[in-house]
Amino acid sequence: MNWFAIVSFIAILLAIYLYAFYKSRSVDKQDSEGYFLGGRSLMGTTVGMSIIMTNLSTEHLVGQNGQSYVAGVEVMAWEVTASVAIVMCAWVFLPRYFKYGVNTISDFIEVRYDTMTKRIVSILFMFTYTVSFMPVVLYSGSLIFNDLFNVEQHLGVSSMTAVVIIASLIGIIGVLYLFVGGLSLVAHSDSLYGVGLVIGGLTIMVLGFIALGDSSFLNGVDRFVSQSSDKLNAWGDLDSAIVPWPTLFFGMFFNNLYFWCTNQMIVQKALAAKDLKEAQKGTMLVGFFKICGIFFLVIPGIIAYNLFGGDMEMDLAYPSLVNEVLPGWAFGIFGAVVFGAIMSSFIGALNATVTLFSLDFYKPVINKKATNRDIAKMGRILTVTVGVVVIAIAPLISLFPQGLFAVIQEFNGLYNMPLLAIILVGFFSRKTSALGAKITFIFHVITYSLSKVFLTEIHYLYVWSVLFILDITILYVLSRMKPDKEDFEFDKYQSKVDLTPWKHSKLIGTLILIVVVGMYIVFSPLVLAS
Repeated sequence: MNWFAIVSFIAILLAIYLYAFYKSRSVDKQDSEGYFLGGRSLMGTTVGMSIIMTNLSTEHLVGQNGQSYVAGVEVMAWEVTASVAIVMCAWVFLPRYFKYGVNTISDFIEVRYDTMTKRIVSILFMFTYTVSFMPVVLYSGSLIFNDLFNVEQHLGVSSMTAVVIIASLIGIIGVLYLFVGGLSLVAHSDSLYGVGLVIGGLTIMVLGFIALGDSSFLNGVDRFVSQSSDKLNAWGDLDSAIVPWPTLFFGMFFNNLYFWCTNQMIVQKALAAKDLKEAQKGTMLVGFFKICGIFFLVIPGIIAYNLFGGDMEMDLAYPSLVNEVLPGWAFGIFGAVVFGAIMSSFIGALNATVTLFSLDFYKPVINKKATNRDIAKMGRILTVTVGVVVIAIAPLISLFPQGLFAVIQEFNGLYNMPLLAIILVGFFSRKTSALGAKITFIFHVITYSLSKVFLTEIHYLYVWSVLFILDITILYVLSRMKPDKEDFEFDKYQSKVDLTPWKHSKLIGTLILIVVVGMYIVFSPLVLAS
């Protein structure tokens, strides 16, 4: 990496910070709502970009392109079908969250069930984010950053030392970002990092086509389509290890609803919008982005297959492509975008963790007399504390990265389906049962755990397909048979913001759904696939 690349890398990070600091200066970060929710002042574009950057990290750039390098375009299911759930979030979930004036997902659960169920969910979120998600983001992101930009070579240290340095640096900067500026500063930074990631990702795809076509973009596209037709079928086989096609309508769909509509670190960014209209604008932007994700999270992996053959390790496909096609002067710019992607995912989970503890445990349990400023102060203390813990855990993942990552992915299955079930029942049933919610959680955990022992040959998306239907059936039946309270009065709650929906939300949402269907037609034997 030349000196221009290094200087441009530092300059971009500094410029984005100064921009975000300027944009967020009007928000009172000493107040709990200002610190955790950006003062509920974010506009649609900022909300959308912040959600995108919280979700998207190097795991996607490298991991999904690695999967497409091996399996082809069926990997796009993780991106394209997410848009369906995102539209449902804008149409169904956000109006209800805003109506009840909640700050967290667990707040809504308390409104419809009880405090114990709320705290169970909060603990599960905090444990997952702190012990698994954030350390994996820091470690795997640092590993990929080192692979892409040869940090160990430039510093003259071992690979592990370089990874520890990168992880610590990203973690420290992330903690300082959140400590100084709260969610507002982070969200405005994400708006620029998001634009950079889209441009950078598409640039790698374009340069890849040019390299594939011997300096001709069109020849590259033609060669890609003609030589990769066996990898251009988005409909995975029934026994596919990636995404069996029936699960697109069941397990994958249910998981997308969980992640995009009930996951605290995602929904919190939408709840920070100034009103429902801006929140819906932001989520619709995310919906279009997820559809476009195929062009920089899937296609480059297949380009790498055409350029290098199919013999390399899947996780090396994307770094190898970047090193092959990206000009030396641009590495600093692309490095800043990758750095921002890692940091944004880390900060998003850190902010969600701190918010849940401060609002669900500190205020109601530890210090019941705490003012909003006391809560914000505790949030800063927790930001540093949790950040230090995560930075310390991150290097330990090197002891068993593949095994731990697999465990993390499977761990989410312990609670994602019952959480989605209790929120949906809470939305649409006047009768709910806190006991039923707990029984549903217990049933799911036991049944899912047994499936990992006795149904190891069955894809987990098939298992989730069945378990969600059972979970929601059990909860609904118990809520009807043994409800805890009298019928819930949906109309008695007052929103903290304007609930006027975006007038174009139905049209734009419908357009997104049509494009999703069109993508699956194009990437099928009817059009491109062999």
